[in-house]
Amino acid sequence: MPAVEGSDSGRMDGVSLGLVATPASPRPNCNTDSEEDTMDGGMLTFNQTHMRKAFQLMNDLRSKKMLCDVQLVAGSVEVPAHRVVLASCSPYFCAMFTGDMSESKARQVEIREVDGQTLRKLVDYIYTAEIEVTEDNVQVLLPAASLLQLMDVRQVCCEFLQSQLHPTNCLGIRAFADLHTCTQLLNQAHAYAEQHFTEVVQGEEFQGLSLQQVCGLIASDKLTVSTEEKVFEAMIAWIKHDKPARLEHMPKLMEHVRLPLLSRDYLVQIVEEEALIKNNNTCKDFLIEAMKYHLLPADQRHLIKTDRTRPRTPISIPKVMIVVGGQAPKAIRSVECYDFQEDRWYQVADLPSRRCRAGVVSMAGCVYAVGGFNSSLRERTVDVYDGGRDQWSAVASMQERRSTLGAAVLTDLLYAVGGFNGSIGLSTVEVYNSKSNEWIYVASMNTRRSSVGVGVVEGEDEVFVCDQGLLKRCLNEQLTVCVCVCVCACACVRVSVCACLCVRVCVCVCFSAGKLYAVGGYDGASRQCLSTVEEYDPVADQWCYVADMSTRRSGAGTHTHTHTHTHTL
Repeated sequence: MPAVEGSDSGRMDGVSLGLVATPASPRPNCNTDSEEDTMDGGMLTFNQTHMRKAFQLMNDLRSKKMLCDVQLVAGSVEVPAHRVVLASCSPYFCAMFTGDMSESKARQVEIREVDGQTLRKLVDYIYTAEIEVTEDNVQVLLPAASLLQLMDVRQVCCEFLQSQLHPTNCLGIRAFADLHTCTQLLNQAHAYAEQHFTEVVQGEEFQGLSLQQVCGLIASDKLTVSTEEKVFEAMIAWIKHDKPARLEHMPKLMEHVRLPLLSRDYLVQIVEEEALIKNNNTCKDFLIEAMKYHLLPADQRHLIKTDRTRPRTPISIPKVMIVVGGQAPKAIRSVECYDFQEDRWYQVADLPSRRCRAGVVSMAGCVYAVGGFNSSLRERTVDVYDGGRDQWSAVASMQERRSTLGAAVLTDLLYAVGGFNGSIGLSTVEVYNSKSNEWIYVASMNTRRSSVGVGVVEGEDEVFVCDQGLLKRCLNEQLTVCVCVCVCACACVRVSVCACLCVRVCVCVCFSAGKLYAVGGYDGASRQCLSTVEEYDPVADQWCYVADMSTRRSGAGTHTHTHTHTHTL
């Protein structure tokens, strides 16, 4: 358990001395050791152990009830002490003993607001600068420390409670912090509840919240939820926990549920069928508002401006993996997400059209599905998914039809590299600027490529393309945020770099810690899948083998986690 420790400073207070209690000697030893050296010219010294030894001696005297001039009483517990020591460490006692109150001269002083054992612990702290904070004593220790104005103890109690935050107790800790005006702990507990909302609403503490507290939580823009479904379901569960008393609060709660951000299917199949909604005209109005929002074209939805159409902006956005389209056995529209926290898959809005073999990237908080194959034709179209609104919308199409292309994002620009147009592999490269909503050509590769692996070297403004044993640094250009037609005249150059150590088709590529990794693929001759992994150093322009994967694979996807772990799927 944490012990409150200070530093050896010049202040004579137990809070800041950082003292450690030692076993009492049989008789008080009033002799002290001098550490001062003398010189003819004089010398000023500071004895760093002086205060520690002094407080050890005073605590020794206290334990033997020697020279004590006050006895604190709390219930049946009596605690002898020295006024000067108490006053030097506690502003509460300082005011009591130096003022005109009767306690300033009384031999016994009753402390009514603190229980005996807690008072004993705090007086021990004053003399020793040590205290143990536990789950069992923190709720009595903190208010007692606040009363006696032992602010270091109060702070340690707050830090202990902050370290104990959990979805099952954060709302209780928040209420406790609010009661005792612990502002920092209050804010930390509230932020924790926002960030762990999905788990918090499953606990008993959430069901016991007042209407005002529930509204304050679900109205927050910083609420961390994978979908708005979690908020709607939590609100319904809170109502049903005490339906007779809480049913009248439905309209007030529904003001803060952002129904327009729910999928159309969820609105029709779940929200509209909920009996609590059906039987409340005000709640049905909120549902109609959400339906109208979904009926509007995507470019007109901004015309409905309410708090319910504003996406939440949590501090830590929950991470999900999204799988877009694919073949089963023909191209499909299905899109699924995997929630890492809840270990589950769930459906989101389908693609506007069937699509497989597309390039998929994340840029500016949205997911882009670029090109692909619809089971009949290669695509030029590009669709963008907005997770906050659970909807797809179209943006400008590419200049060429491309499937099995490479896609990457660099400096807020989306690159479409190579691919197959239905007849031949492509060497061309296009770049998309979301601000101008247009695609332009940049420097082509030296070789036609499809089923390519593309990786971005952070900080170098370079996109690497790896396929069939050849790696090309195909782009090395400075593109401004406002890209226009003149970019075509910029110095887009290709630089040949060292080839991979072995031929790799359908290889996956990723960047981590300044190095590029070519993972798996299959060789061009035997078409055998590979488990080998190569590492490329852009500075040395060299490849080397690193540890093999446990499984042979080609056409995989790879991603670098924030802790520099590479994940291959």
